[in-house]
Amino acid sequence: MHCKSEKTREATKGPSFFYMEFKTQVRQLLDDGLAEHPSLFLIDFKVGLDGSIQVTLDGDDGVKLQDCMAISRHIEHQLDREEQDFSLEVASVGVDAPLQLPRQYVKNIGRQLEVENTDSQVFKGKLIQADEKGCTLQWKQREPKPIGKGKHTVEKTEQFNYIQIKRAKVLVQF
Repeated sequence: MHCKSEKTREATKGPSFFYMEFKTQVRQLLDDGLAEHPSLFLIDFKVGLDGSIQVTLDGDDGVKLQDCMAISRHIEHQLDREEQDFSLEVASVGVDAPLQLPRQYVKNIGRQLEVENTDSQVFKGKLIQADEKGCTLQWKQREPKPIGKGKHTVEKTEQFNYIQIKRAKVLVQF
């Protein structure tokens, strides 16, 4: 019976094994860092084959520069550059980025949203309710009077399950 040496076993693991191991390690460090900052939550996480790490965060009360720095330091201080060369970028989600998670809808209750449903209909209104299943928009609209000439203003509401939403974004008002 022939036993492989440690070096031979290491060589057969290949770069994809080390990439997956590194990605798993970074994700665990990120999760640990986020556990220390419960108002923050993950929007996107990528690790490139070149060792580039990109983290995009959002927060119940927004994301401050100090929040990004804290998460970045938590990850960076646990990794050894002698073992793995890497670059790290921790950023907040952009103001014009589409909403992706129910938690983002909840934090934006009271703000104006533009929602495109899966039928490509676009709705603009105030987000008045959001939970884990869906959200509700409310807006005012001018419509013809049911009797007589002219128009009157009516209040409309539309409920959406998240699976019905193709794209939703906060309308920034200056």
